[in-house]
Amino acid sequence: MSPGVFLSLLLPLLCSQRAAASNQTGVRFSGTSSTMMSVNNNDDQCDSVMKYNATDRCAFVKKTPDCEMEDGFINYLDLAFCLLQPNLTPLTITLCIVWLFFLFVILGLTASKFFCPNLSAISSSLHLTHNVAAEGVTFLALGNGAPDIFSAMAAFSRPHTAGLAVGALFGAGIFVTTVVAGGVSLVKPFAVASRPFLRDVTFYMAAVFWTFVMLFRGTTTLGEILGYLALYGVYVATVIVSAYIYNRRKNFVNTDTDSVPHIPEFNSSDSSDDDDIASSLTDGLIQHEYEYRPLMPYSESTSQILLSSLNPVDNRKWRRKSRNWKAFKVLKTPLEVLLLLCVPVVDPDKEDKNWRRPLNSLHLITAPLVSVFLFQSGEYANKMIQGQFPVWLLILLLGLFLAAIVFCTTTNDCPPKYHPVFALLGFVVSAVLISAAASEVVSLLHMLGVVLSLSNTVLGLTLLAWGNSIGDCFSDITIARQGYPRMAISACFGGIIFNMLFGVGLGCLRQMIETKSGVQFELEGLLTWILAGSLGLSLVLSFVIIPLNRFHLNRKYGIFLLIFYAVFLVIALLTEFGIIHK
Repeated sequence: MSPGVFLSLLLPLLCSQRAAASNQTGVRFSGTSSTMMSVNNNDDQCDSVMKYNATDRCAFVKKTPDCEMEDGFINYLDLAFCLLQPNLTPLTITLCIVWLFFLFVILGLTASKFFCPNLSAISSSLHLTHNVAAEGVTFLALGNGAPDIFSAMAAFSRPHTAGLAVGALFGAGIFVTTVVAGGVSLVKPFAVASRPFLRDVTFYMAAVFWTFVMLFRGTTTLGEILGYLALYGVYVATVIVSAYIYNRRKNFVNTDTDSVPHIPEFNSSDSSDDDDIASSLTDGLIQHEYEYRPLMPYSESTSQILLSSLNPVDNRKWRRKSRNWKAFKVLKTPLEVLLLLCVPVVDPDKEDKNWRRPLNSLHLITAPLVSVFLFQSGEYANKMIQGQFPVWLLILLLGLFLAAIVFCTTTNDCPPKYHPVFALLGFVVSAVLISAAASEVVSLLHMLGVVLSLSNTVLGLTLLAWGNSIGDCFSDITIARQGYPRMAISACFGGIIFNMLFGVGLGCLRQMIETKSGVQFELEGLLTWILAGSLGLSLVLSFVIIPLNRFHLNRKYGIFLLIFYAVFLVIALLTEFGIIHK
């Protein structure tokens, strides 16, 4: 987050001379049945607010339909132009950046600690395939890409923020394939698995090219969007088939060498590491993990179980960690406690499946209430049943009734047979939480773009892309340091394919359903083409240079990727500020 915070604190100085004449660049879209929005229409665009005097901006924001906030709990434009004084703009921006940081923390915590584990528990409860390749490109991709997907859908739901989605998806693609891949190469030079690498890059180039064609043509249809989403199904099938072929080939080799006393290690750069690397990492973790078990049986009381369940700090891990980790943990702890109170987590790998009788009973009250108050910005919470009974009160009473039944009919030591239902509840609540946080991020970034006279596209390719990708960056580099660079580089390409296809596909599909018409993309500047062209160029260079390098990723190539991203970022910012133009 530090690059995003630094850029945002610096932007007021850079934008002070632009506020009087905003020259927006980006992508917008609208249904074909509605009027096409034009960048030259200064009267009904919220971006034009900075052209007015400070005393007139509040009235403009209140009367302009484009400034209305359809989603979210906070009207950030009203906060910036009506509630706070114009001379407090730097303070407003600083507070918004701090709030943006906490929103990204909420997104990351909810996805990693609640959404992904419950998704894995659902997979285990349904006895779905345990093939690592299949899970990696479906459930794991959904879990890791949830913030990106929900952010893109929230941005696509409003015409004036569609540029955020395009900027974020393309910007995250460039960031991951250059900065993250370059960082992995610098930390641990290695030989990439050739066939999985070529497969992933080919599918990602196909997704980027298809998106580029839709943007260039300016329109898309329902059939094309369904085909766009089906491309990911083809990718999943290809991954599973290639993993199956590789496993059969490996078993055949092992069978043929059974009679030989010394069995040579089967290690080929063409092999599919989708299964082997993940399994070897799991084996390594299993060998190093251990549990402290008491010599005598010990049973905690109900109150002790509740308190220990709400403690997110592991004392053994705390002693081993650095000061920076501890400081960030202290910052996150209040958020984690609130999430633990509201979102159940089922862990199929634990002996008790993470069953916590008092906390899980409490979840039957808090989880439905949180969901109804967050879903669609609480639109349904205050609806009255027959004009007298609010929906939230009905849900509260039902939750109290179910919590009492569960608490009275279960024990602390043994989870009930219906315990997997809590995984479904946790999955739904965490998805609603991620969606609500993503809507707030999109609304907040839109306000920053209006105040700083920046396009949604540049905010998407910087702040939103960095915020959604910085966690992947650290996790992939950490995996590489642990000796698994192939898994890290596979994660670089596998996840962004899912994010691109489902972010754009579901966003457009949602808009089609709401407007009952096709979707038209409106290009407003050169920056969009620089963004798409830079992503395509980075993929083509990787597709050509890495095979010529015999699939070896060394430090020189890592430095080249980092320089490529720095040059792209400079060109994008120079274009945004009008120094580079048509």
